[in-house]
Amino acid sequence: MDNGGARASSVVREKSLRFALRVVKAFQYLQDQKREFVMSKQLLRSGTAIGAMVREAEQAESKADFIHKMAIALKEANETDYWIELLQASGYLEATSGQSLREDAIELLKLLTSIIKTSKNIR
Repeated sequence: MDNGGARASSVVREKSLRFALRVVKAFQYLQDQKREFVMSKQLLRSGTAIGAMVREAEQAESKADFIHKMAIALKEANETDYWIELLQASGYLEATSGQSLREDAIELLKLLTSIIKTSKNIR
């Protein structure tokens, strides 16, 4: 990976960790305050998997492996966005906190998409 790719990975690494921390806090809130147990676990699983896959991609064995792991992180980010949207629509997450989480998820989606596209074009 070139330096631009390394910088992009560093940015997505940091943002995915911060996002995972927000997801953990949302999970705790949903469990403790809203007594919602099913969707909150889905949110926790997919929302923390993004950063885990980004970390795995850092140790990829090849460019194809790197792209594959980043693509899984992208799928997890998309799924997380779905759970946030559903939790918000069902009234478990307030509009402002849900929207803020969705904005972060969408930012991760855009970053991951860009990294994957750039990586595919690097020879």
